[in-house]
Amino acid sequence: MNTLLVYPQYPDTFWSFKHILKFLSKKALFPPLGLLTIAAMLPKEWNKNFIDLNVSTLQDEHIKWADYVFISAMITQKESVKEVVDRCNKLGTKVIAGGPVFTTGHEEFEGIDHFVLGEAEITLPLFLKDLRNDCAKQVYSSDKYPDIKLSPIPLWNLINIDHYYMMPTQYSRGCPFDCEFCDIIILNGRVPRTKNISQLLQEFYALYKTGLRGYVFIVDDNFIGNKAKAMKILPAIIKWQKENKYPFRLMTQLTLDLADDEELIQMMVHAGFERFFVGLETPNKKSLDECNKFPNKGRDMVAAVKTIHNYGIEVSGGFIVGFDNDPKSIFDSQISLIQNTGIIFAMVGLLQALPKTRLYNRLRYEGRLLKPSSGNNMDSFLNFIPKMDSETVINGYKRILQTIYSPKNYYDRINTFLEDFKPVKRPRRIKFYEIKGFIQSIWHLGIVGGEKGEYWKFIIRSFFKHPRKFPEAIIFAFYGIHLRKVVVAISKSNGFI
Repeated sequence: MNTLLVYPQYPDTFWSFKHILKFLSKKALFPPLGLLTIAAMLPKEWNKNFIDLNVSTLQDEHIKWADYVFISAMITQKESVKEVVDRCNKLGTKVIAGGPVFTTGHEEFEGIDHFVLGEAEITLPLFLKDLRNDCAKQVYSSDKYPDIKLSPIPLWNLINIDHYYMMPTQYSRGCPFDCEFCDIIILNGRVPRTKNISQLLQEFYALYKTGLRGYVFIVDDNFIGNKAKAMKILPAIIKWQKENKYPFRLMTQLTLDLADDEELIQMMVHAGFERFFVGLETPNKKSLDECNKFPNKGRDMVAAVKTIHNYGIEVSGGFIVGFDNDPKSIFDSQISLIQNTGIIFAMVGLLQALPKTRLYNRLRYEGRLLKPSSGNNMDSFLNFIPKMDSETVINGYKRILQTIYSPKNYYDRINTFLEDFKPVKRPRRIKFYEIKGFIQSIWHLGIVGGEKGEYWKFIIRSFFKHPRKFPEAIIFAFYGIHLRKVVVAISKSNGFI
């Protein structure tokens, strides 16, 4: 059996870093963990080929070679999915599809022979059994959540890791919180399920054997969703990192209540974590109540972020406007919150109603849904009728982005971060692509860019005031090339109402 696994193309988004990866000799941010894990679950005797459309081109010969094409995708990849399926249909190759975009909305797609929905540890074996017996159904689904200790090590040999800026792995699935807008509990449930210690370390070692020495993103919905288990596995990660001279710079996603637990923060620092993504969402208390963002309620979010920065871990943040309880002052409040925290990567999005979420169901009941979500909350599109005037929401949203990513405010925010940030002393080699990024930042920002004055003022200040943190200052300045281009594109978008 010849099997082709295809990962559709992402549009240009906040997290794609499309505009700077080429300067670092990289083609994509990271490969698809889910699809490479699926590859490991397919029969060993099958011939497997893998095409990531964010890295390479899908040729007709690839499709003709295959007996089956497997596709997995997020909602933002919807249009690319349809293009791939159309090509497969024209060439007569059958398509099997799974992943978040299909699990929450497979009815929207035509031309797909079999849908394997939900978590593949349950549904894929059922499909493969029926396929062997020549009685495969069109849709496989389950309302159960599997034991992820059954999940195999991804087939990393199918990709060239040098094409990617970082590599993903996973320790847990699920989140105990029930935010109204979030689809995590729809996809992965509210009870965090975890891998065991030996399993995670085996996955670390598999990545290590590829030659990777750099960023590893633990892509959990909430790494500390079960704090007791996180505390148990962190000593093993610390030991592994020490024994292997800290080859991995770790990143993950979690909630702001981490700031309450000094012991847990210190363990994560010693484990080699360098960046967390945290959903701060909104400074408006009524909006936090509305969306049930429990970890942020009654909390000084600026102080919490600074606490984490003080330990040497950078916080990237998610922010949302468009809640029913947002006042017209929310746009200025969001700007103040972002600037005061020193969060450099501030992903500010319009609220979107994702399929099957509590928000989606409420808005549909109220007759306020307009159309399906694009899956990209930074495309300036509203897919529902907000309580505030739509034009006010969209224009205010664009003003937030234009303000926080203006050269002066962006560099001011990096300065705020550097004041609070206390990096851990840990030896590591400077990589060639990082030197290349430094040179590119000088050229694009300090020589040909339209912000030369702000750039050189920032660089000189950083060099003399924060010499130990100067490498961080350089790379953050470089990231600004991409971020400002994304903001320009959003600002030109008309959106829809």
